[in-house]
Amino acid sequence: MNFFPSRTLAFYMAKMLMIRTFAVLAMLVLVLQALDLLGESGRIMAQDGNGQGELWTYVSLRAPQLVARFLPFAVLLGTIITAATLNQNSEVVSMKAGGLSAHQILAPLIIASMLVAVISFLFNEIVVAPATARLSAWEKVEYGPIPEASNVRTNVWVRDGNNLVNAKTVIGRGDDVLLQDIVIYDRANNGLRSLMQGKEARYSGSDWTMTGVTQFNVLTGTEEQKDSITLGKSLRPDQFTLANVNAEGLSFLQLRSAIAELKEAGRPTMGLESSLWHKISGPLSSVLMPLLGAVAAFGLARSGQLFVRAVIGMALGFAYFVADNFSLAMGTIGAYPPILAAWAPFMLFFLIGETVLIRTEE
Repeated sequence: MNFFPSRTLAFYMAKMLMIRTFAVLAMLVLVLQALDLLGESGRIMAQDGNGQGELWTYVSLRAPQLVARFLPFAVLLGTIITAATLNQNSEVVSMKAGGLSAHQILAPLIIASMLVAVISFLFNEIVVAPATARLSAWEKVEYGPIPEASNVRTNVWVRDGNNLVNAKTVIGRGDDVLLQDIVIYDRANNGLRSLMQGKEARYSGSDWTMTGVTQFNVLTGTEEQKDSITLGKSLRPDQFTLANVNAEGLSFLQLRSAIAELKEAGRPTMGLESSLWHKISGPLSSVLMPLLGAVAAFGLARSGQLFVRAVIGMALGFAYFVADNFSLAMGTIGAYPPILAAWAPFMLFFLIGETVLIRTEE
């Protein structure tokens, strides 16, 4: 039951995994960021006033997403490289000759991957979620001026009976919500009757007060300006703040709060609940990678099967990612229960990895 008979050996193997994991991650992010920037730079530079600074801003917002997405891949590849190196140098044979079981050999790698999982979760909460929210808002305004306020949603559309309401910027939550650059399309019998534009609209508890109003009557072709008007008593603030909840742009606590608000409003939340659980199971998938890639550590390197074992480990890891994405997609559309969508692939491949390890090495 002593999984760490040698502290020196444990630190040696954990250090190998960490170095190779972050080296692979840096290579992946560098290549993928360059390719992504080539595809988006044209759209960014097409906006008047954008230049090199905006390109670096895009990189600073996009790179955290790439790090979060490919960190488990990096752990998988880092595990396979570490295991293959140990096997090639006959270090695994020496450890097994010293009385270590397969689980004892993998224990330092699993502990190191747990540390990576904790780092990944904290990085997602502190860096990735705000960066994703800001990048999403920037993309909706076609890489124009980025709203500086926090908790901002951009280009929100809401239907009020036959009418359509578009707010370029929505700031705040609850009754304190502020709408900016509003356009109201007054429709009747599938035809447009008037077009109303306003600078700001605030909710007073029962209705909205919009200022800086310009109303164009389509039937008469006349335009009228007013300092302020009261409108939209049937509109609720949550229609703007909860119209399009981006789970990736919210931290765990923020998403849980948004789900609670949606439930109070009587809206479906199964898809968001799946994403909420996946904020834990996603980073924790790094712990599976040493188990799935472990087949590369065992077997005789001189038998010529080391490459085959590495390919098998890689195939198991990528099969997990395919199953995880499929399950999360099923949870998002409500086909799977939220907990099942987030945790079923993790438990399934944990059992597969343990079965392969026990049947082949234990």
